[in-house]
Amino acid sequence: MDKATQTMIENLYKNTGIPLEKWIVIVNKENIPKHGEIIKFLKEKHGLSHGFANLIALKARGTDAASADKPDDLIIKQYQDKEHFKPIYDKLISEIEVFGNDIEIAPKNNYVSLRRKKQFAILNPATKTRFEIGVNLKGQEPKGKLKAEKPNSMCSHKINIADIKDVDKEVLEWIKTAYDNAG
Repeated sequence: MDKATQTMIENLYKNTGIPLEKWIVIVNKENIPKHGEIIKFLKEKHGLSHGFANLIALKARGTDAASADKPDDLIIKQYQDKEHFKPIYDKLISEIEVFGNDIEIAPKNNYVSLRRKKQFAILNPATKTRFEIGVNLKGQEPKGKLKAEKPNSMCSHKINIADIKDVDKEVLEWIKTAYDNAG
């Protein structure tokens, strides 16, 4: 298990007084089939933040990177029927890795989390026509390609792109700012 996930599990217990294992039992008793529905249940019925609810949902469903046989399998799965977005992912990763050698690339079931001391971005082939880059830039006014995300989302902002040519200087500067803020 990566250090960031372990820290989050420890913080879940510190903040709620309930260990992850018990949260998983709570979720499994509800027999909720979908990831998003689990998150909604945990946020509405138990007042959890999106981050903690997402962690519990991933662990309860076994869809986090630690539950996969190989993290690369998660990436392959993300791009099934969205193969045209894989070059965008590859370009973004190659550009982002230049920022520093302290970046953790953590594939999840539906997206890839990019972390430093904390998560600074996610890469998500959201639909067949939209690739989303989530970035954490709390307090930043949306401008240009940077759009505000819904409150309590995993990232404060997002950038939607549709083509590899959309990965430009502006996009990389927003990601770099998020990276710098996460250090």
